[in-house]
Amino acid sequence: MAWSVQNLWCYLSLLLLFTSIHGNTENKIEALNEVNSDFAFRLYKSIASGAQSQNVFFSPLSVSTALAALSLGAGGETHRQLLSGLGFNSSVITSEEMHQAFLDLLQNFNQRTGVDLNVGTALYVNETFKPHPEFLENLKRFYLSEGFAVDFKKTTETSDQINKYVSEKTHGKISKFIEKLDPHTIMYLLSYIYFKGKWSIPFDPKRTQEDQFHVNEKTTVPVQMMFVMDDFDIYHDHQLSVRVLRLNYNDSFSMILALPLNNIAPLEEALHPYHINKWQKWMSKRECGIYLPKLSLKTSYSLKSILPDMGFMDMFTAKANFSGISDENLLVSEAVHKATLDVDEAGTKATAVTGIGLMPLSGRIFEVLKFDRPFMIFIVDQKTKNVLFMGKIVNPANSESEPEGFPRRLGAQGWNCRAQSHTRSNPQPQKCKD
Repeated sequence: MAWSVQNLWCYLSLLLLFTSIHGNTENKIEALNEVNSDFAFRLYKSIASGAQSQNVFFSPLSVSTALAALSLGAGGETHRQLLSGLGFNSSVITSEEMHQAFLDLLQNFNQRTGVDLNVGTALYVNETFKPHPEFLENLKRFYLSEGFAVDFKKTTETSDQINKYVSEKTHGKISKFIEKLDPHTIMYLLSYIYFKGKWSIPFDPKRTQEDQFHVNEKTTVPVQMMFVMDDFDIYHDHQLSVRVLRLNYNDSFSMILALPLNNIAPLEEALHPYHINKWQKWMSKRECGIYLPKLSLKTSYSLKSILPDMGFMDMFTAKANFSGISDENLLVSEAVHKATLDVDEAGTKATAVTGIGLMPLSGRIFEVLKFDRPFMIFIVDQKTKNVLFMGKIVNPANSESEPEGFPRRLGAQGWNCRAQSHTRSNPQPQKCKD
C-alpha cells in the first residue's frame, strides 16, 4: 500500500484580502499570505508568552499548512474551528479555494532555484486502518503528500522509519523527530521545510572574533561575532524604538533582523504583519558595519499546549470530528513542532538568526549596527511576501530551547491521530544613523 500525500506549510489568519481569491494564481497566493501572516504573528505571541527568557524559532508556514491539510478530513465544528483558527472566512473563500491556494504556493516554492528550498508533507497510516480514499486523494492533489503504510504497534521500527524520512528531508538537521511513539497511533501526518541560502553579501570569516552578547543587564555570554562592511537596507522605526536590517539571499529571499534599542518585550507585544511591510517599504541603503553572532539553534514545542487557546479546541478532545478521514472516531493526540537554525559567514541553513557589528575600514568612520543583545528574526520571501520562519534570539549560547509550547529554521511538524477510545483526557556600540 503506497499512496502519495503532499507538501504542507504556510501561515494563516486574516480574512480580509480573500475578496481577490477568485482571481489568478498570483492573487490567490497574495490573499493566502495575508491570512498566513496574521496567523504567524498570533502563533508567535502564543509561543513567546511561555518563553520570555528563551530563544524562539519556528516555521509558521509549516504549522498552517499542516492544519489546512488536516482540515481536509474534518467535519462539523472541528472543520469550522480549523478554518477560523487559521483565519479563513468560509463566507469569503470556499474550502476548495483555500486548498488550491496552498497548492499554488507549494508549487511556487518548489520551483525556486536560487536557494535550496524543499517543502512537503507525508502521511503514515497503520496497516489495518483504511482512510477514506477521497481524503488520501485530496492530500496528494493539494498538498503533494507522500504516503506510507506502517505498523504502529512496532514502535521502534516505525519510529526509526519516520525519523529516517525526516532526517533525509531536513538533510540531517532533525535526526530524531519522534522520541517516543504511542502504539495506539493509527495515523501520523508530517509537514517539513528545509531552507539553505547564501548571503548576497557574505561575511568575512577572517573578521569573525569572540565578543560578548548581553542577554540582560546582568548577564553576558561569549559569542563568535561575524562582521561585514557594505551597503545594506536599513530602517529606524521610531514608534517601536527598533532598528531594522535586511540581509538578502539569492532568489528574492531575505532575513530581516529587528534590534530594539532597549527591552525586546514592547516590540514583541506591538508587532503586527503591517510592520514588516512598513519596514521594507521605507528601508534605504546605507554604508554600515554589521556585527552578527554565529548561530546554531534547535527548538521543540508541543502545539497541543498552544493551539487550543488559539481556537483549535475540539480536535484534541472527544468532540473531534474527522469523519472526512474515517467512519471511526478519531482525535489528534499529539502535535509537535521542531526546528533548527544555523547562521554563519556564508549564509543560513534550516533556521537562522544573525548578529552584526562595526569594524573601521581604511581609517574612515562608519555607521555600526551590532546585534549584541536580544533581537527578532524573520526569513521572508519577497515574491510571495510569505514569512517562512520567525523568532527571537535571547541567548545565542543556548543552542536548545524547549519551552512549554513550540519550533526551528528548518521546521518539521508531526500530527499524531488515534482512535478516541484509546485516548486520555486532553486535557552600547555606535548605532546606524536614522
